[in-house]
Amino acid sequence: MTKHRDTRLTLPDIKALSGKSRREFLRTAVAGMGGVLIADRFLVRGLQAQPSQTQSQAQPDKMVFSMVVVDFNKCTGCRTCETVCSSFNNKVSVNGRELPGLGNPALSNIRVHPYNPDVDVPVTCLMCEDAPCIAACPVEPDPQSQRRALYRDGRLPVLRNDLDRCIGCGSCAEACRMSRVGAIVPNRETNKPERTCTLCGGDPQCVKHCPYGALSHIVQGLPGQHYGLSPDAVAGLLTDLWYGKR
Repeated sequence: MTKHRDTRLTLPDIKALSGKSRREFLRTAVAGMGGVLIADRFLVRGLQAQPSQTQSQAQPDKMVFSMVVVDFNKCTGCRTCETVCSSFNNKVSVNGRELPGLGNPALSNIRVHPYNPDVDVPVTCLMCEDAPCIAACPVEPDPQSQRRALYRDGRLPVLRNDLDRCIGCGSCAEACRMSRVGAIVPNRETNKPERTCTLCGGDPQCVKHCPYGALSHIVQGLPGQHYGLSPDAVAGLLTDLWYGKR
């Protein structure tokens, strides 16, 4: 049995795998056909959803909500996404010229978690519109900007962290819907969050360079909260699906 066979899931199948009610699973699942992300009133199945409008068509002063979605059936664990993400987001200066970085996977904003039996789970920020990580930040909002230490800025929903105001409490990482091994990774020395998805300015390099088309950038049409599972939980569902019950 290969993990890349076509394994379309019906909702009853998903319910059986998850052990949850249909309503609960619709609010929390990342599973099905290898890459279905189900949110509260938003469904991407087989990565065939079309954006309601492109970023270039959006109002210039309006935040454009988008995110990277994974088709687990296509992911081979090659970790190309980690290399190109790290290279793009950690540029180097050589003789006054800004060049792509070395592509150290340790500096990537998307992380691929390998499991045994063979299951690979890429993890990156779900760009939740209600941002529980920001809500969990205990730093008082700045009187002028009204921003906590963790905040959003500009047209993209990416997270930014004010290192000068961040107290390194780790509350944001704990509040992440993919908590424990989630989208927010605190620095080991400072415990301040780092390496959250930047969407590469609206053109995610992980999506562009994935050799197997396992990643897709879904733009607009995101109505609200997005619910994710931890990598361990996703791996458990996929292990049951591809290799039978554990």
